[in-house]
Amino acid sequence: MTSPAADHTTADDAPGAAVSPPSRFGRDPTAARSGENIAAALLLAFTVVAIMWANSPWAQSYSDFWNTPVGLSFGDLHVELTVKHLVNDGLMTFFFFIVGLEVKSQFTIGELTDRARAAVPVVAALAGLIVPAVIFLLFNPSGDDARAWGVVISTDTAFLVGALAIIGPKYPARLRTFLLTLAVVDDVGALLAIALFYSDHVRYLPLLVALVLVAGIAAVRLLPMGRGPAYSVLAFALWLALFLGGVHPTLAGVAVALLIPVFTPERKQVEEAVEVIKAFRQSPNSEYARAASRTLRESISINERLQTSFGPYVSFAVLPLFALANAGVHLDGDTMTAALRSPLTWGVIAGLIVGKFIGITGATALVRATGMGQLAPGLTLRRVAGGAALSGIGFTISLFIIDLAIEDPVKQDQARVGVLAASVLALVLGWATFRITDWLSPPVAVGAKLIRDIDPDRDHIRGNPNGRLTLVEYGDYECPFCSRATGSIDEVRAYFGDELRYVWRHLPLERVHPHAMGAARAAEAAGLQGRYFEMGAKMFAFPDYLEWEHIYRYADAIGIDIKKFDEDLRSSKVMHRVLDDAQDAELMDLNSTPTFFVNGRRHQGPWDAASLIRALEADRG
Repeated sequence: MTSPAADHTTADDAPGAAVSPPSRFGRDPTAARSGENIAAALLLAFTVVAIMWANSPWAQSYSDFWNTPVGLSFGDLHVELTVKHLVNDGLMTFFFFIVGLEVKSQFTIGELTDRARAAVPVVAALAGLIVPAVIFLLFNPSGDDARAWGVVISTDTAFLVGALAIIGPKYPARLRTFLLTLAVVDDVGALLAIALFYSDHVRYLPLLVALVLVAGIAAVRLLPMGRGPAYSVLAFALWLALFLGGVHPTLAGVAVALLIPVFTPERKQVEEAVEVIKAFRQSPNSEYARAASRTLRESISINERLQTSFGPYVSFAVLPLFALANAGVHLDGDTMTAALRSPLTWGVIAGLIVGKFIGITGATALVRATGMGQLAPGLTLRRVAGGAALSGIGFTISLFIIDLAIEDPVKQDQARVGVLAASVLALVLGWATFRITDWLSPPVAVGAKLIRDIDPDRDHIRGNPNGRLTLVEYGDYECPFCSRATGSIDEVRAYFGDELRYVWRHLPLERVHPHAMGAARAAEAAGLQGRYFEMGAKMFAFPDYLEWEHIYRYADAIGIDIKKFDEDLRSSKVMHRVLDDAQDAELMDLNSTPTFFVNGRRHQGPWDAASLIRALEADRG
């Protein structure tokens, strides 16, 4: 095969060379899920340790340790917190900071940028906030206990994804995306509830200072350098201002996160980084090393860098410490007897178990029935019902709000018993829902049939869109077998003429073909300018040359508007087109390319032209 460099300019000379795809497209989902499962296991382990410690012969030491005062003095100024409050008010700020970063990212460049796709989980999440609170208030309509309605509104994301992994329903990709989108909205609602309903003794002068600090944080992005230290100093000052102003200081984490910019990597910045790295390679010295480090760092948004750097500390340290500090419920006979008779305990259990299930499942069914939104392909209402059951695991923010909403330690223990009982029941109910629905409606043989019909307005079709014979290929532009199959496809199309419609769908096997996802996105971006199959042909001609500088040359060679192509590559529309195909392939358990479907049924055996023609001829008869 001839290298593209033979008939194009070199990589160093290309005017539009080298742009890296946004890193969110390149994350290893297996590694991410493994980390989430470990985090959930740690959270569970520290919860068990807290309960055992609080009910051991050393139970008094549990209370004494977490109530130990910790103070900070500066002249006449003195601030004092207990160790428990240091965890809940201090360290948990980092948890809410990470939540805020994720919320900003999702609404700016993530799943929630596609409003139509987000409609169902967003409405379901809102119902999952409101219905549990209403059910709780049916048990506790008045008095001090009614103030604890916020305990039942939030789902614990870490435990939710961990429970989904433990239960292991088949092909959970779409459900997991749905639940994570729902969890983002859920977190926003919980944060608003804390800010509006669980902040007492408001003092206006510190809050005025906080507003000035917020404006300062928003302006940090304009600094030419030193933005990291500036964010740190102003964020700590904002935490103090909110603490002194009577507003829960953890909200400083959210405020700072929402003001931090997020963006996908810009082509110009990536090119600058490449140039500096080339200079360092030619002349290694400390100046070039610092410049390379700085340009590489600045090519990725600070939002993503902070999620990457702080996320593991929050998952593996802050949240387990929080569980250790807050889950130590005294489970003696008196506590359990009082909890069994307490409307507070039963309100928490009913709100989380019944409220989440009815709210999320009911809202999803209603949105689908009214046409306000649609579930992603392959995601069914029964799968959503299983996820809704698991959403009753309200742990982190539930325990957090107990500490804010309830002053009586006895009542706090009763509410904590409710949260722990609801979390266990939600896991059992989720498991039972998945198992029962699969028994009542057994899944069809995976991959035997095409799960999504051909849509001429969405699918990429060659030949007659209304042809009575259909050949669908799931392929990968870096796969050498797919490249060779193009000749077979041409023969098959020539044989059947207008009787046949040929459809290409994406199955980028990133583990073996690291450039496959980028190539698929490039084809979709070219398709927005009417050059889908032309771009595919170019990439198939050079499957060993699919770096971004090569892809941009191919786009230029077939007459594509490079500026629009560059913008479309980063659009949510392009991303979802590729991911929809890939997730459909996962639901059908496709793991090799090319994979063919003949008139909706999976083709078994060779895929040379003669074999495909015989399979289509059999269906034609």
